[in-house]
Amino acid sequence: MTERSFVAKDMTVSTNPPAMKPMLSVADARDFLLAAARPLMETEKLATIDAHGRILAEAQTSQLNVPPADNTQMDGYAVRAADCASGSATLHISQRIPAGYVGQPLEPGTAARIFTGAMIPDGADAVVMQEACEAGKNEYGDVVTVRHVPVAGEWIRRAGEDIREGATILQAGQRLRAQELGLAASVGLATLPVVRKLRVAVFFTGDELAMPGEALKPGAIYNSNRFTLRGLLQRLGCEMTDYGIVPDTLEATRTTLRRAAQYHDLIITSGGVSVGEEDHVKPAVEAEGRLNMWQIALKPGKPLAFGEVDRSGSDADAAGKAFFLGLPGNPVSSFVTFLLFVRPFILRLQGVQDVGVPSYAMRADFDWPRADRRNEFLRARINPQGGLDLFPNQSSGVLTSTVWGDGLIDNPPGKTIARGEVVRFIPFSELMA
Repeated sequence: MTERSFVAKDMTVSTNPPAMKPMLSVADARDFLLAAARPLMETEKLATIDAHGRILAEAQTSQLNVPPADNTQMDGYAVRAADCASGSATLHISQRIPAGYVGQPLEPGTAARIFTGAMIPDGADAVVMQEACEAGKNEYGDVVTVRHVPVAGEWIRRAGEDIREGATILQAGQRLRAQELGLAASVGLATLPVVRKLRVAVFFTGDELAMPGEALKPGAIYNSNRFTLRGLLQRLGCEMTDYGIVPDTLEATRTTLRRAAQYHDLIITSGGVSVGEEDHVKPAVEAEGRLNMWQIALKPGKPLAFGEVDRSGSDADAAGKAFFLGLPGNPVSSFVTFLLFVRPFILRLQGVQDVGVPSYAMRADFDWPRADRRNEFLRARINPQGGLDLFPNQSSGVLTSTVWGDGLIDNPPGKTIARGEVVRFIPFSELMA
């Protein structure tokens, strides 16, 4: 998926998104969200060992070479290459150098027994792996017969071969995975500056909603979105407050918005963002702040609400507002709109610049003859033949498709798909990274 970078020019959400049409394209809606995102400025220092999943606040440089000195890649013998030119040289073993020890300078005509990671002694210019050597004894002591003609530098890792002193090893805005933490530790960084956790409030509207463990009344459904959205927010490392299921009244919705805005950077709701008589989220947000209601050319999805909720007792500057995102109530629509819009918005708030995800060209092993005017995101999975199978029911209420599938096919508006055609596939593993 191509990602374009935008920078917000002011701290106020515009009421006129660019290129406003009856339905915004997926790209236009995402670009508008990213342009409005104000990255967090507050940072904290964490022990490197505890920083997994956090966003790095400042670029990090190395104060040393890695490796710090020339060392051996193999167990074997450190030698002078010139002493082994015959192809069968017998050398006196002058010393034994395990990793972590510094050897003595190597005299001509001698070899040093050396072990992986140990420093190369002065005077040696090559390492011969032990498989090419034969250890023994003679009247002068321990000897080794080298049955290989080494070249200078053979099996030696040079100082700074991985990292040079002064080099930038990590960029600001990187999510710290296991490998980033290992890299930081390799240059001795005991602590790292990270962006503070994004504070996100969630709540769910609908008198028909029940929680697992409760008996279902007639017309009721279990609140699956609560579990899906909580899991997605946890993967993004957010500090989350769950206000649960809010009664379908304007006053209850306004009260929850006011409470949530006091402490949180972002408020996310599911359901109630349409314009029906029982959809109270829209008027509640308008009463407590500002709101854009979008119809996006997206299937599944389409309705997405974006705006800000004022913090009471504060002025109208940026610090006095919490962002608001209202997602549709259908479970697949909520899931897909989160992945396509909420996830990149949260990443940008956390300071991540590259919030795009790669798509892969893959073969469709199905026919999709029904073109839609909207940008479709079809649930599919990779089959043993390396192609894509389509889940048979693409309804926005069929949550089983998200468990069965490996990802989404990004199918442009007005596009049919013929078996054997190449399509753009976005794995869930990329959308949830």
